[in-house]
Amino acid sequence: MADELMSISVWLAGRSYRIRIKPDEEEAVRKAVKLADERMADMRNHYAGKDDQDFMAMCLLTYAADTAIESFNNPLLQEELNKISKKIDKVL
Repeated sequence: MADELMSISVWLAGRSYRIRIKPDEEEAVRKAVKLADERMADMRNHYAGKDDQDFMAMCLLTYAADTAIESFNNPLLQEELNKISKKIDKVL
C-alpha cells in the first residue's frame, strides 16, 4: 500500500496549502516547506517593496538554479560528458 497518498496542510508565506504526498515523504516535504518559508523571509528582509508572489518566484528560481547547477556538477554526468567529448575528438 505504498502508493496510498495522505493529505497534509502546510503553511508557506502565511497561507495554508493542502497537498497529497506519500506517508514516507512527509518529513522531507515539511522540511522543504520550512526551508522555503525561511528563504522567503530572508528575501523579504533584503528586498523591500516586493509582494509574496515575487518572493515565491525568486525562491523557486533560486531552487531551480541550485538544482540545475548541482545536477550539472554531478560526477557521473561529468564522466559521461568526458566520454562523449573523447568520442567526438576521435571522430574529428
